[in-house]
Amino acid sequence: MTPETVLEISNNAIVTLLWITMPIMVVALGSGLLIALFQALTSIQEMTLTFVPKIVLVFLSLLFVMPWMAEKMNLLTIQLFDQIVAVGGG
Repeated sequence: MTPETVLEISNNAIVTLLWITMPIMVVALGSGLLIALFQALTSIQEMTLTFVPKIVLVFLSLLFVMPWMAEKMNLLTIQLFDQIVAVGGG
């Protein structure tokens, strides 16, 4: 296995990781900003107000995005297996 192949595999894995986690991070960031704005406008400093809605929104977004995430991971796994077969010569 050449260093270029290792770099390509690593690059594909990192890019896939970033694409898979991006929707969840955007939901967490957006909900956190909205909750912080609400707390600043109303002067409510309840700690559970920051965590509970964010956790619920992240779990709901996971329910909707999970099939897409699984498909992306499946494609990466198939590519890795194909590269393993190509390197093995089988």
